[in-house]
Amino acid sequence: MKPFFNLMDINKMIQELRILDNDNVTLFDKGAHYVIPLYQRAYAWEDEEIKQLIDDINDTTGDYYIGSLIVAKIKGQEEQYEVVDGQQRLTTLYLLLHYLASRGGWSGEVGKTLSFGCRPNSNYTLTHIQDLLSDEKSLVNGEDKLDHSICNGLKIIRQKFVPEARRGKSGKLDDAIDVDPFVDRLKRVILYRIEVPEHTDLNRYFEIMNTRGEQLEQHDILKARLMDYLSDRPEQEFFARVWNACRDMTGYVQMHFVKDEREKIFGERWCDKPSRDCSRYVDSPKGGQEADEEATKGEDEAVSIEEITKSLSREKIGDDADDDKASIRFESIIGFPHFLLHVLRVLIKVEDVSFDEGKELRSLLDDKCLLEDFDRMIEYGQIGDTSIKEDKAEFARKFILILLQARFLFDRFIIKRDSKGDNHEGGWSLKELYVSSSGSAKKPNYANTRLRYENEREETYKPRNKECLMIQSALRVSYTSPKVMHWITELLVWLFDDKTEIHKLTDKAERIAAEAVKENFLDLGNYKLGVQTPHVVFNYLDYLLWKKDKEKYEDFVFEFRNSVEHWYPQHPSGGTFEAWGERDTFGNLCIISRSVNSKFSNLTPVSKMNSFERMVQRGSLKLRIMGNIIKGCSDQDWRDRACHEHEEEMIRILEENIRKVTEQ
Repeated sequence: MKPFFNLMDINKMIQELRILDNDNVTLFDKGAHYVIPLYQRAYAWEDEEIKQLIDDINDTTGDYYIGSLIVAKIKGQEEQYEVVDGQQRLTTLYLLLHYLASRGGWSGEVGKTLSFGCRPNSNYTLTHIQDLLSDEKSLVNGEDKLDHSICNGLKIIRQKFVPEARRGKSGKLDDAIDVDPFVDRLKRVILYRIEVPEHTDLNRYFEIMNTRGEQLEQHDILKARLMDYLSDRPEQEFFARVWNACRDMTGYVQMHFVKDEREKIFGERWCDKPSRDCSRYVDSPKGGQEADEEATKGEDEAVSIEEITKSLSREKIGDDADDDKASIRFESIIGFPHFLLHVLRVLIKVEDVSFDEGKELRSLLDDKCLLEDFDRMIEYGQIGDTSIKEDKAEFARKFILILLQARFLFDRFIIKRDSKGDNHEGGWSLKELYVSSSGSAKKPNYANTRLRYENEREETYKPRNKECLMIQSALRVSYTSPKVMHWITELLVWLFDDKTEIHKLTDKAERIAAEAVKENFLDLGNYKLGVQTPHVVFNYLDYLLWKKDKEKYEDFVFEFRNSVEHWYPQHPSGGTFEAWGERDTFGNLCIISRSVNSKFSNLTPVSKMNSFERMVQRGSLKLRIMGNIIKGCSDQDWRDRACHEHEEEMIRILEENIRKVTEQ
């Protein structure tokens, strides 16, 4: 019999479980038992995976969705499950809970709710887990029966909580995690247990999941939830096609649709902005008997495991084999989960969503809280006079269309990495897709995004494109964590305004950077922040210096220079020269890569320039200027005069330009 899932019932297979609640364990409930079958590999997680899981839990501030556990109910056994996928995480959680119980962190019991099929050493170890935690010597005679991977897992877990177990060769103790606060955070951790239907070929299912290497992630759960709000089958299918196309963040979204739908959505030249009118893409929802017949038809249609798991893969969605190279060529600066968080905030602005007092979305764009943010939006959000939770179907329709439009705008107006040519890491790119041929000969072309007035000639608006690319790349390297890349949301919201003058995109990006520098640096009135000086200050200054003399600095590009360096050193090498109390002032600071920082060490400015002049002249523009200044003076001159003069000039440039930008 061909194994299948019923598409209409897939949500019913998903059960949301907390790892730990206020009274006991919910995942490892005493009535439940999980068996790791023989076709699965033995427990194999090591230091990196275990420590990352514990750190992720410890860092959470709200509900944290930890992923999925695929199980199959064992026939004839109540609450007995065979684990199909997710056993490494499950086993680690089992060990972690036993450890916390041994420390008295909570009053519940895990019980003997996990076992391995046909692995006596693993089962012996799990049976004696509390003995191992309390007194390892009591198992000396049975040491040959232990599973050493599980024992190592317990050791790593203990090292995260007991400082004495973490002393390195230097003798220094790392900070240990406090048990009680950790247990409180663990109570916010949620896992999805997904039960596959009866008669599923488990060996075949495991083979497919293992080959594809895909876990069901938060955005997969979110997709299923939002689709479930839609009762009309054509709407669900359209939703799925758009979601899958947008999920692949490589290349341009147009190329992730088949040609017919591509032209229907983006026009004959593949470059028209998509409509937010759902009726353009989906037939009117059916009602009455016709809708019932459609639903019944959907329930009877079965889909193979291969087709279901294929939706989790990153295979190309479009039908142009020749375009594969183009898809790989362009890489997004953010991943899909973070893009969804941006789009949710765009929807709030576009639809003027209001929230119950105190229930607004968090500031951070935290992909761990993707489902929590959407839950909060649906539960407490209101569009006009209508609560979102009262019409979830309409919310799903609005979101998928805004997602489509946002992705189109993102691809066209937000920088990417372009690996064309010899630059394997990819250079910054700001291009738009269009097609110039016709009929079956249509192929994608990529040209600089046209940030122009109506009928403006290319030679006039071309420099504007370069400026926009440079200020966006300055923002990108300033905010390296996707959690704080709010500038993308701001630009997308601005682009959604029908009255927006596209040629002013550069001005908008400059304003975002200028306001950040003003608020977090200039308005403080303190230029002696040392290594705490925000990176955006250095990068925006470099942008202004480049813009002022593009020919002189035509070789300059923004790179990930993530280390603030003192030009006159913070700690003089071996006391061979004088310390300086003004070393933290802005004029004495520059931003460099960590590899350069290690080379600069604690040398004086003159020594740095003598030893690493070539490196300095390829660095940030402020660093290049500092290097040129020190050529004509001594270290003493730098402390007495040159540093102060340099700082005054750089602050003047910042203040003048920020005043000009913010007053426009």
